[in-house]
Amino acid sequence: MGLPGCGKTTTVLRIVSRLSHKKLAGYYTEEIRRNNIRKGFKWNRLDGSSGILAHVEIKSRYRVSKYGVDIEGFEKSVVPVLDIEKSNAEIFVVDEIGKMECMSEQFVAAIDRLFASDKPVIATVAQKGPGIISKVKNYPEAKLFTLTRKNHDRIVEDIVQILS
Repeated sequence: MGLPGCGKTTTVLRIVSRLSHKKLAGYYTEEIRRNNIRKGFKWNRLDGSSGILAHVEIKSRYRVSKYGVDIEGFEKSVVPVLDIEKSNAEIFVVDEIGKMECMSEQFVAAIDRLFASDKPVIATVAQKGPGIISKVKNYPEAKLFTLTRKNHDRIVEDIVQILS
């Protein structure tokens, strides 16, 4: 957890690079910027595939603020890598569990199955929100870390140690 812009994705990627000897599956998100103006968000699977999650130019019935969200593309390309039944991953990476992602019922169901399993999950989650956003923070085995701009290094070390 952490405020927008505190470095959650950067921290997740640092953890992923330190755990490269493990079988990882999942995705991370990043902003799409043009002329230093945020235009949308991209998803990147850990296997190298990528696509658009949301963009100001997407026309969709799914909207968050000024962004149209491509739920169908997200469900087709990202949700399958979170399938605990079909994956041989040792650790799952989910960056992020937020408002846009949670518009997908398939995503919410996959997250629920992941957190109910015995597999480790590295996830970033919105600070506020109902449903699965609140639920994942209350799983008995969940260890929550609040990220700030000052504690990145310590949190990376703590999480790598827990998962090694």
